[in-house]
Parts: sequence; structure tokens; C-alpha cells
Amino acid sequence: MSQLRDGILVLTVTAMGCSAGLLAAFAYAVMPGLNRAGAQVAVVAMQRINVAILNPVFGVIFFGGLVFGALGIAMWWQDALRWWLIVAVGLYLVALLITMGINVPLNDRLDSAGAVHVTDAPTVWAEFVRPWVRWNIIRALAAVGGFAVLVAGLVQTRA
Repeated sequence: MSQLRDGILVLTVTAMGCSAGLLAAFAYAVMPGLNRAGAQVAVVAMQRINVAILNPVFGVIFFGGLVFGALGIAMWWQDALRWWLIVAVGLYLVALLITMGINVPLNDRLDSAGAVHVTDAPTVWAEFVRPWVRWNIIRALAAVGGFAVLVAGLVQTRA
């Protein structure tokens, strides 16, 4: 049982860390880069990113933090680590809810614009990018916060 519990923790840390890093990278690199490329390029690139990211690896990593974290809570329930796991998974859940409730619908709306004419691109991009970036920063902070709480909990309870 000890190896299984430890394995679940490793999977939780890995999935949460990868997801937090991905969301943060969109905040400090991807979206600023797309903005600098101009609206026409940014719309097409983001539409392509929205398609490319829907793959099994992303699915396991993105939802793994929640699934493995929930398993970790159950497996470590009798341990002081449970409180750290509960807070970490709660913060991570906030990031997932923002993603599913706000960022994905914005992505879908951008994708439904289809091929955007050069004269329409600035309007389409402006309507998309402002709320998307705002909520991405919030979800990135929640995911990074969850990851940090998890790591801090491991340090505190295992040191």
C-alpha cells in the first residue's frame, strides 16, 4: 500500500505541476507572443492550438491532477498530508472550473468564427483575448497555488 500511496502522490505532483506550468506559460509567453504577432495570425494560431491541445497526453495531465489528487486525499486521509491535499486539490479544481466554464467557451466561440477576414480579425481577437487572458491568469494562479501547497505539504509532513 505504501508504494501505491507514494505513486499516487508522484502522479498528483507531476500532473498538477505540468498543468500549472502550461497555464502559466500561456500567461507569460504564449498569449503575449500571439498579441505581438497581430490579430490575423493570433486568431489562426489560437484556433490551431485549441485543436492541437485536445489529445490524450493533455487529458491525462490536465485531469490527472484532480483524479490523482482525489485518490491521494482518500489514501492519505489518516495523515497530516490530507489537509494539504484538500487545499491543493481545491485550488486545482478552481482552475479546472474556470477552464471549463470560461476559457473553453471562449475558445469555442473563437473557433466558431472560422476563417476570419483580415478586416474582421482585430475585432474577433479583441473580443476573445481580453477575457481569456484575464481568466487564464486567475486559473494559472489557482493551479500554481495548488501545486505550491502540495509541495509545501510534502515538505512539511515528510521533513
